[in-house]
Amino acid sequence: MAATRHAVNSRRWPGVYAYTSDKKKVRGKPDLCYYINYRLDGKLKWEKVGWKSEGYIPQVAAEIRADRLRTARHGNRVKTDKEIRREKRKHDRTVNEIKEKYFNSERGRKLKGRRTDLNRYDLHLKASVGCKRVSKLSQFDIERIRVSMKGHAPATLSNTLELLRRLINYGVKHSLCPSLPFSIDLPKKNNEVTEYLTPEEAARFLDVLESWPNQDISRMLKLAMFTGMRRGEIFNLQVNDLDFHQELIYLRDPKGGKDVSIPMSSLVRSFLKEQLAWCKERHLDSLYVFPAHHGGRRSDSSAVNRIKKKANLPKSFRIFHGL
Repeated sequence: MAATRHAVNSRRWPGVYAYTSDKKKVRGKPDLCYYINYRLDGKLKWEKVGWKSEGYIPQVAAEIRADRLRTARHGNRVKTDKEIRREKRKHDRTVNEIKEKYFNSERGRKLKGRRTDLNRYDLHLKASVGCKRVSKLSQFDIERIRVSMKGHAPATLSNTLELLRRLINYGVKHSLCPSLPFSIDLPKKNNEVTEYLTPEEAARFLDVLESWPNQDISRMLKLAMFTGMRRGEIFNLQVNDLDFHQELIYLRDPKGGKDVSIPMSSLVRSFLKEQLAWCKERHLDSLYVFPAHHGGRRSDSSAVNRIKKKANLPKSFRIFHGL
């Protein structure tokens, strides 16, 4: 340090020092930077307090020094202002830091929509609020996100704000940030589409299933239609998940997160039995009820789109989701 620290007034404010800046000015005069010193465990410790241009005066520096001495006298660990700020930052992380913690957590790695959430964050949140500490977020930041996403569907905006709210809630729960002093209100999703088949479309669809060459695909789609099971739940379905005695189907890791069971009707029971017999005839030694060609877990089925086309179903109808 080029400038030399000097005692401000050793009688009035003992242990308070200052040095005069050669570059910084305050009201046309050279700025002053205040320091304090005190003995801790027999060693002389120096601590920067702040600049006069920041509002610091000798009296404030003296009060900080007195607080450090009181803390040391009672046997508590003395923390410098720099250490206090560093500790506060640990509990007031940036949104980017919380995002990294969240998506690398056990819960974050298992999210079914993980890739979608990560893309949504990079597109709509990273540039606007990623580098901000949660304590610095305001309603204006939320409004800027709304403005920047003008033209997007209400559901996209709602999902983006819900992701931000979810990240902050995770941060609060794990002491990574303070709670927001305001709530993040989500817009209503008015672009959700209800998908269904008319009686005529359903009849055509079932006729195609009855005549389709690969009946394992037909049975898979019937299971979706008559149980409401999701695509991933059907692909995950294992032989041990079928309880024909209790007439239950156990769902592993469904969308809700907790394993559940659903009833097995007599119709569903019959084509599930047919499916297991079909696998046995083809010597498919697989854990899965609807396995891929190699016997492992199925990841897709191109045949469902051909079935949809042959049944002349609407192009907008998402077959697994709609069924």
